[in-house]
Amino acid sequence: MRLHTTPRCFYAALLLSLAATAQSPQKPDGPTAAWWAQTIALSNDTMQGRDTGTDAYERAAKYVADQFKVAGLKPAGDSGTFFQQVPMHQVALIEEKSSVDIVNAEGKSTILHFPAEVTTVPREQPSSVEALMIFLGYGLPPADLDLKGKIAVFFNNTPADLAPTERESYASRRLRALAQAGVAAILSIDNPAATEPFHWPAAYARSVTLSGATAPNASTPIVIRINPASLSALFAASGHNPSDIVADGGKGAPLAIFPLGQSARIRLTSTSKDISSPNILAILPGSDPKLASEYVALSAHLDGYGYGTPVLGDNLYNGTLDDAAYVALLIELAKDQQHKAPARSLLFCIFTGEEKGLLGSAYFTQHLTVPKENIVADLNLDQLRPIFPLNILTMEGLTDSTLGDTVRSVAAQFKIEIRPDLEPERNLFRRADNYNFVRIGVPIASFIFGYDKGSPEEVVYRDWYARRYHKPQDDIKTPIDWDAASKFNRFYTALALAIANAPTRPQWLPSSPYSHQRAAQ
Repeated sequence: MRLHTTPRCFYAALLLSLAATAQSPQKPDGPTAAWWAQTIALSNDTMQGRDTGTDAYERAAKYVADQFKVAGLKPAGDSGTFFQQVPMHQVALIEEKSSVDIVNAEGKSTILHFPAEVTTVPREQPSSVEALMIFLGYGLPPADLDLKGKIAVFFNNTPADLAPTERESYASRRLRALAQAGVAAILSIDNPAATEPFHWPAAYARSVTLSGATAPNASTPIVIRINPASLSALFAASGHNPSDIVADGGKGAPLAIFPLGQSARIRLTSTSKDISSPNILAILPGSDPKLASEYVALSAHLDGYGYGTPVLGDNLYNGTLDDAAYVALLIELAKDQQHKAPARSLLFCIFTGEEKGLLGSAYFTQHLTVPKENIVADLNLDQLRPIFPLNILTMEGLTDSTLGDTVRSVAAQFKIEIRPDLEPERNLFRRADNYNFVRIGVPIASFIFGYDKGSPEEVVYRDWYARRYHKPQDDIKTPIDWDAASKFNRFYTALALAIANAPTRPQWLPSSPYSHQRAAQ
């Protein structure tokens, strides 16, 4: 929801007030203090943002493994260790050797700079393209339009008059049609009015895949993403106002198709290397001889972005709430339960490469260190922001399995209302490590702090996403609502134990689109 009717000064004052009250000057007490101490240990500046494949990540991984050892957990990684090495391949754009130039009819060029104004998913093959540009509205081209050898430019949204099923497939249909039309390259203008807009500047232009994964086809068009705040040069010769394009495009209103009257000169150069980065895997053995062979997976990701493009003078992306704080929660949960293990075993999964495309969890679920059929559930920790009072939790997977009823029962003890995802267009279900468990047939639950539309909590939530999410400002200075943090941590622990101690394991509901996954494996 975008709040247009109330003066901005009101929201500015509200944010200041909430920020002042969210984090008291005193440190939290008891278990919450221990959780926050672990969070600081994992996300202070010396941990350098824990980017996948770096020495800093390795230090963080060793720290987590040492903490699990202190908690009495058993190694569940490779060769009797806590680590499962994940082989990967990294391609990084060489920014000083890459450029996007807008060239007018007189030959004068304007540079769009990586990664503040443009970004891309880099390929290993160097790319060089120069061609005329044509604006295609939302990008799905008319069948009779000759686009061969041209650069297609579109606004990255879908027309408002499309049916929901058409919206879901629009992006793939668009790219397929443009490739078939023979375009030389694609410039995609970001939609700042999206429910979750891209966060400019990009930290860096880098792609990481699991080793052996199919690389992007060099014959498919290059796709360049454009910051909507950097459109002046692009539309300078078109006779169209880019502000109007952005405003109409954000609403899904009709957009015209027209030549931009200019060329773009695109030059991309990259470097590549093989890297490796470990998952950290550990087990708290269950106490019931009949159920101890079954596992409740508790997962979070350790990786962040490391060093990247400076924002407000800071170039270190600490990743405090995304996701160091919830690795910290699993460390503290392990320590708390080491002398009172539940009936089933707890499988602690700390994943690498989540920010690069859920890579660590993909590798783990393809190379399991425990029997697949013995994993009864995954409770994933990500996307959690304890920055306002906790009264509502959104649950991903709420209507897919019997976990939904268990979650509601446990949440009621904490006076937390459980709601389904009211913003499915953000695709959060598939954007977190829990999805790789779904793909092997394991029921999942993951959570987002919820709010009522138009509430002060929504203002704080949207502000955090605008100013801190995937930015250096997600650090230990983030204002925390200590009561909310404590309440969630206690709820999550109670939920994990309820599932681990239940006489029966969670089951998929027949109505779930994922109910066939377990049988298919």
